[in-house]
Amino acid sequence: MTYDLYIGDRTFSSWSLRGWLMMEKFNLPYRSHLVGLYGGTMAAEMAHLSPVRLVPAMKRPDGTVVGESLAMAETLAEDNPDAGMWPADSAARATARMLCAEMVGGFSALRGECAMQLQHVNVGYVPSKAVLRDIARVETLWAHARKFKTEGPWLFGAYSIADAFYAPVCARIVGYDLPVSDASRAYCETTIQDPAFKAWRTEGLKVIYDPFPYDMGLPTAEWPVA
Repeated sequence: MTYDLYIGDRTFSSWSLRGWLMMEKFNLPYRSHLVGLYGGTMAAEMAHLSPVRLVPAMKRPDGTVVGESLAMAETLAEDNPDAGMWPADSAARATARMLCAEMVGGFSALRGECAMQLQHVNVGYVPSKAVLRDIARVETLWAHARKFKTEGPWLFGAYSIADAFYAPVCARIVGYDLPVSDASRAYCETTIQDPAFKAWRTEGLKVIYDPFPYDMGLPTAEWPVA
């Protein structure tokens, strides 16, 4: 049973990263298809997936097309009940679903002002009050998740869908050097040092963009990954 996963440019497509991590981290069989977000070909390349129009999207082995990351997450977890995609504990699982739902519907300032980019760190970026409020809310949710934490470095101990959903937030915190607590910084470092995340970023860096889509006009530093 192999899924077809449709993703956008790896360096910038935060939602595609979420979809890909759900496949990769839980060892689900899939074929990835890169859709041209910046080449003007996206609509044509996704026409056969109608009514889905955005990445990520997936086609199940039975031909069912599923878009929207949270719908994909629930579908994949239902299709693969032994993969452990959600936390095993009922309270933790409910909390993880809450965190993912808020990720989908919230944090508009963080997403709008700090576009995910995995190329470098913007040095000297000054976050707005709205971005700082979003970051404070993220940290509140992460601290709440840790109340259910079992053994392991992730939000709920073992890696879950919630970690896939918040990976692009970690990338934004790192890429804009946003102010967070030591515990949140450690979680971000765990995320960007994870082999799957590093593999995604490495593939993205193979593509050269001129001009760079999200040039902040700031000095830059190397991305902190060995």
